[in-house]
Amino acid sequence: MAGAYPTHSATPDSRYNPTYMPTSKLPQFDPLKVPVLAVDDHLPSVGLMALQPQALRERFSMPPAWQPEFREEPPYAERQTKHAAVLVPIVMRDVPMVLLTQRTAHLSTHSGQIAFPGGKVDETDADVSATALREAEEEVGLHRRYVEVIGNLPVYTTGSAFVITPVVALLTPGFVITPNANEVADVFEVPLAFLMNPANHRRHVVEAGGFKREWLSMPFEERFIWGATAGMLRNLYRFLSA
Repeated sequence: MAGAYPTHSATPDSRYNPTYMPTSKLPQFDPLKVPVLAVDDHLPSVGLMALQPQALRERFSMPPAWQPEFREEPPYAERQTKHAAVLVPIVMRDVPMVLLTQRTAHLSTHSGQIAFPGGKVDETDADVSATALREAEEEVGLHRRYVEVIGNLPVYTTGSAFVITPVVALLTPGFVITPNANEVADVFEVPLAFLMNPANHRRHVVEAGGFKREWLSMPFEERFIWGATAGMLRNLYRFLSA
């Protein structure tokens, strides 16, 4: 049932429904209309104990040998690469949750899409963790005193030439979300267990504008999680299940 999980400052037009379509700069590509080729329900889910805060800390402090599944999208923009970082915020509720944003429809890149809070690396940032923390505070008002960074995932390069480092962090409940209305249409939470269960991972292939792209989607209630965000979540799954 919609609304069963925390949503912060939702706006009616930011939901996944027949009249709202996430915009994309990919040529002739509407992700909501691409058929599902397969569902990865043959893969095991990550156990609930492995998703608890201390288990996550230990996994990042002593990482296993593993390989990310998604590293780079086919380029569709002729532009210089830009380094960026996103915060992958796991809220330490009784049921661990992942905090996500929905970008506003007027942004020049990845408009309308589900995303982690984050953005371009600034020359004044000490490292990618500093970038992710700064951007999360600017985008959704997340104060860093509630954030415990536990590690990074491998970089992910988008088709729009962003080289993104996902910074994984634990969030202590009690934070207040104040979205930047110019960048963020909505902020909401999804159970980590849902995202770490491949039975909820759907595979798609699209050929458009002279290129072929394979990608995942992880629809949750009225939210359509796909593309780079789904790829980074899949890499987190591979990391935790290795």
